[in-house]
Amino acid sequence: MVIEVVKELEAAKAKVIELEHTLEKELTQKLSRLPYEFGFDNLPAFIKALRGAAGARKGRGAAKAVKAGPAGKRAKRARLTPELKDEVKSLVHAGKTGAQIARQLGISVPSVQNIKKEFGLVKSRRK
Repeated sequence: MVIEVVKELEAAKAKVIELEHTLEKELTQKLSRLPYEFGFDNLPAFIKALRGAAGARKGRGAAKAVKAGPAGKRAKRARLTPELKDEVKSLVHAGKTGAQIARQLGISVPSVQNIKKEFGLVKSRRK
């Protein structure tokens, strides 16, 4: 009984490996046809168009998401005005998280943390 189950398991594993290879081959074929299906003559032109559509950056740090404005230029630094700081303070008192406040006001989470620290709204890590 156990030997039969082991043989059945081995056959199932072999079938899974075969299916994985078949799937990999099909995906490779479909992906290799994509540039031509979208009207590109070569792969580098297609990749360039994909990067442009996705807003990807070239070079070091390309994996980091950077807030970009038109033409991929870096966004200007936010001005931390007294009014903005007061808005952060009121949103903290309203129970909003740092990430929610940052998203709503268009500033970074570290900026929110610095403003909270300035108003004494951050709990100390010391015990």
